[in-house]
Amino acid sequence: MEDYNDLQKKLGVKFKNLDLLKSAVVHRSYLNEHKDFPLDHNERLEFLGDAVLEIITTEYLYRNYPNPEGELTNWRASLVNSKMLADIARSLDIESCLKMSKGEKQDSNPKARNYILANALEAVIGAIYLDSGLEQTKEFITNNILVKLPHILENHLYTDPKSKFQEKAQELYSVTPIYKVLDESGPDHNRYFRVGIYLNDELVAEGEGTSKQEAQMKAAENGLEAKGW
Repeated sequence: MEDYNDLQKKLGVKFKNLDLLKSAVVHRSYLNEHKDFPLDHNERLEFLGDAVLEIITTEYLYRNYPNPEGELTNWRASLVNSKMLADIARSLDIESCLKMSKGEKQDSNPKARNYILANALEAVIGAIYLDSGLEQTKEFITNNILVKLPHILENHLYTDPKSKFQEKAQELYSVTPIYKVLDESGPDHNRYFRVGIYLNDELVAEGEGTSKQEAQMKAAENGLEAKGW
């Protein structure tokens, strides 16, 4: 089994209990194909790391910015969303150490891979917390995640997709986007919606979700991508 020295150097953390780091990069699917693997998958560590990341990020925002709660919530969400955490995980070379099943490795769905990578980074945070304590974890999160905040604020990346799409549509076309339900399916307690986002009569993109709001948000996100905004 590899010694994980390169990963520890990238993380800037030397583990006393290396099994914690090894476990943090094991996806559940790996154990289905490697029944004799001696360690657990990373979901419990991810559960812990998620909570540690949230409290450290929240405290940092609270202490450093006098902004109202709603703004701080948006900023925090943009710091700890799956895409941001997955990008950070890649920059730390966590992806090359991930243990997954052959099927997961071959899955080319970028959103699914981002989700796995984000969870692995949270698991690594949980592992650092258990191995080295709060201060070392705070240092790791500050150096690798909180450092992204100025870029997020400067580029207004904290704005939700619907607000951002509307701002750009009004700025560039002087038009307010319209959302239309294109399809609705499933029983009353479990509805599924497909929504289109329009500029005048142009269908820009579609989105799906278990509520109209979720489908609209997805449509706006896809619309931003379609328009290159």
